[in-house]
Amino acid sequence: MVQFSPAQTLPARLTRRGGDVLPGVLLTGGIALISTGIGTVVPVLGSAVPAIVIGVLLSLVRGRMLERDESGTGFARLDGRLQPGIQYSGKFLLQLAVVLLGAQLSLTSIAEVGLESLPVMLTTLAVCLVAAWALGRMLRIEGRLTTLIGVGTGICGASAIAAVAPVIGAVGAEVAYAVSTIFLFNILAVILFPLLGHALNLDPHTFGLLTGTAVNDTSSVVAAASVYSTAALGFAVVVKLVRTLMIIPISIGLSVIEAWKHDDGKPMNAKRIAKLVPWFLIGFLIVAVVNSTGIIPDGPRDVLVQASVFLIAMALAGIGLSTDIPALRRAGLRPLLLGAILWILVTTTALLTIWATQGLG
Repeated sequence: MVQFSPAQTLPARLTRRGGDVLPGVLLTGGIALISTGIGTVVPVLGSAVPAIVIGVLLSLVRGRMLERDESGTGFARLDGRLQPGIQYSGKFLLQLAVVLLGAQLSLTSIAEVGLESLPVMLTTLAVCLVAAWALGRMLRIEGRLTTLIGVGTGICGASAIAAVAPVIGAVGAEVAYAVSTIFLFNILAVILFPLLGHALNLDPHTFGLLTGTAVNDTSSVVAAASVYSTAALGFAVVVKLVRTLMIIPISIGLSVIEAWKHDDGKPMNAKRIAKLVPWFLIGFLIVAVVNSTGIIPDGPRDVLVQASVFLIAMALAGIGLSTDIPALRRAGLRPLLLGAILWILVTTTALLTIWATQGLG
């Protein structure tokens, strides 16, 4: 009789694994709950930024406590219990959150936006990525951090950073810096974009297209469009959500580039490329397609969307807790300068493309 020992031991292994990760997951879940509360009170903050900030602050405290625990017992033992769950949150839960992000999209929404926003999206994304590559080299910024800031600015902020980080093997400090940089310019956008729209006398539809293209996180898009006019809000959010689709080709492209680097330039074929597609991107696409059929009722779909937001908060809390603080200090202000230049470039490119394709106003 054939014995399937792996299958027989699976329940025990899953139980053991669950016990290993539970303490750290409870910690990141608690931070996510607090950050969600903060985001509810101050919607423009969202939950992602408070989660990573709290995580980084606790990481500072953790470092001090470990330094004092010279015997390697007490706090060090507790820290050892927490680490598996913290790492699990920063990796697997991050990938699961990306899968659930697909519940925000539907082919109907994409059709509604249509070809109108596509030239603006593709042009701004191309300009942003090329500029990020060139400026990152010029400013001597580490490649992974440059990539995270580039995709965060060009696609959709924390969601894009969350999707790309595991693909390129980004470390906690790089993710923390990139998320913080994107957040800073999102806050500026909420303040400045309505002023810019009124100065250019943009109609609500055009302002919605500009905001959905050049502002990243959904909370900031909602805030900026709401300040301008209620009529601008709906279209801005749809444009922003459709931008999320750009995560798929960019992540696949980065996967191919990473594999090519580590395989000494071996030629790529369709089979090898297919194997490089991260499982969570396939899941993201499947959820989006299923949502497009309309078989997911509004209630469960809203739960999936909220779950993705909460899981991103948990993941970023885990990343914050694992952040190498000295590495953040060593990065200095150059990545912030890169983010500022890219933000201005994306906004300018969006305005010029809208003007060239349909006129302003």
